[in-house]
Amino acid sequence: MLKVYIVDDEPLARDELRYLLLRSKLVEITGEAASFEEALEQISAYQPDLVFVDIEMTDQNGLQLAKRLQELNPIPSIVFATAYDEFALQAFDLGASDYILKPFDEKRIQQTIEKIILQKTKRNHAISTNPKRIAVSLEGRILLIDCDSILYMTSADGKCTIFTDNQAYTISETLTMLEKKLSGSMFLRVHRSYLVNVEHISEIEPWFNSTYNITMKNGVKVPVSRTYVKDLKELIGF
Repeated sequence: MLKVYIVDDEPLARDELRYLLLRSKLVEITGEAASFEEALEQISAYQPDLVFVDIEMTDQNGLQLAKRLQELNPIPSIVFATAYDEFALQAFDLGASDYILKPFDEKRIQQTIEKIILQKTKRNHAISTNPKRIAVSLEGRILLIDCDSILYMTSADGKCTIFTDNQAYTISETLTMLEKKLSGSMFLRVHRSYLVNVEHISEIEPWFNSTYNITMKNGVKVPVSRTYVKDLKELIGF
């Protein structure tokens, strides 16, 4: 059961969305608000799984609220529910899981809820199976590296390098071997030469020919090839 919070300054819109969400029998409404300040305070306290946000509210903007929600821990999934379609690109740049236009369609609401539940299930599975440390061979020694500290791994010229928060390790194992060791975790192959820790992705931007660029938390850009775009979308949810 998903915990859902609704932010909209129109009472009738909130009522309609609440009605359709409850008809899905997959959610619990934890609260609702008509203002930015009230929503931020209650979302911080209630920690819902999913927040539905209207974009154009009186003297307020749902995009700004979404930016503030990115600072929470845990960060809720965000779905923009609005009468305006011109903000879609900005919404997805902010990591929105979906973008729904008013007037609401019950089937569309159901699809969104099912999509969020699937994403949440995959994330929980990945977290529960994520190893704490990984053993790698380095100059005849076995090195144990904390997985949480790994940003990404790359291969070039037949060598594989692991990049952590503050160090780089060039090891004898291949990227494919590392991928197998970390199978089922929060590490994802995004390119034939890159394996990334999705917990350390700060931004995803569209590139050319249906490819993407990932910016890691240390500012390094990692390419996402078309082969792996679907896997990235399914795990992150965009």
